[in-house]
Amino acid sequence: MTESAPLRILHCFRSPVGGIFRHVRDLVEEHRALGHEVGILCDSSTGGAHEDRLFDSIRPQLSLGLIRIPMRRAIVPSDLVAIYKSYKHIRSLQPDILHGHGAKGGAIARLIGSALRVNRYRVARLYSPHGGSLHFDRNTLSGQVVLRLERFQEHFGDALVFVCDYERRTYERKVGKPRKISRVIYNGIRDAEFESVETDPAAPNFLYIGMLRDLKGPDVFIDAFARTERAVGRPLSALMVGDGPDQDRYAAMMAERGLGRRILMRPAMPAREAFALAKIVVVPSRAEAMPYIVLEALAAGKAVIASRVGGIPEVLGDANAALAQPGDAEDLARVMREAVTTPDWREHVMPKPNAFKAVFSASVMAREMLGLYHNLLGSDALADRR
Repeated sequence: MTESAPLRILHCFRSPVGGIFRHVRDLVEEHRALGHEVGILCDSSTGGAHEDRLFDSIRPQLSLGLIRIPMRRAIVPSDLVAIYKSYKHIRSLQPDILHGHGAKGGAIARLIGSALRVNRYRVARLYSPHGGSLHFDRNTLSGQVVLRLERFQEHFGDALVFVCDYERRTYERKVGKPRKISRVIYNGIRDAEFESVETDPAAPNFLYIGMLRDLKGPDVFIDAFARTERAVGRPLSALMVGDGPDQDRYAAMMAERGLGRRILMRPAMPAREAFALAKIVVVPSRAEAMPYIVLEALAAGKAVIASRVGGIPEVLGDANAALAQPGDAEDLARVMREAVTTPDWREHVMPKPNAFKAVFSASVMAREMLGLYHNLLGSDALADRR
């Protein structure tokens, strides 16, 4: 197959929520614009009205269709039925590429792809972990089981794609050095998002946007905000945007500390809408792979303060003064204090826009991914298939 020939690409993942869904949507839009045929296979039991609207927006670009089946997070017997039904449908689509995202999507793409290969069908099988199972501790029984499954599944794939070098290093440390082709291809932001978002001078000082759960650090943000106020000696203001299982607990935490009027809470909304409502974006996560919110905020011209986790140092720069130790409210407060008391802090600390865009744009991401797809389809391992 020549590089000019259109590819038939099917993305498989479990939950149509968060960063994985965003990553796949960007690839769909970029690759469809280049003339390739694209489709999605994902869970039918997760996601809400917001995700339904996102599906509606990209459905016209899914020339291979949208396949939604029940797909539990854990491995359950019903998976066998779902995989068999998916196999029959995918076989009829005749894809060139099966790209699995996340642990469950990766398992389905590689199993179905391998079944197609047994039947002499030419298809490349790729897996992008997106954190997922790499968050497991190899010193626990559950971690040993999951990580050994990751190693075993390498036999059924052709390539691993990591969204940052941190994810690649974590895979090598917990699972082992990949036996198949592996690439680091950074997440990217669409060109339309590289436009500054204006913020009212009277807007709150800080913005937390994301899931309201401890892994993302909202509790660290609230604690650090209180410490920052004490350090600067005056009241500050903040906005928390998002939904999640621990929302009531965070509201109670703010009320106990007398912060209820200075930290407002709003339900989830599009990121660029939230960026217009506050000055500095704070990402206090305890663990991440390559969070889109950091990329989106920088593309919008926002100042960003973040935990030194995952691939965030690869975006901001390993020695960047905007980085704080994960889970450390005192260190996060130190950075927040510097940001509100140092003149021109954003201009001195944030990455230069042109250099940032040259690495973290969706067009770069899509072009590098296509290069890998074509490389796999042209390899000797696939040459005798179809």
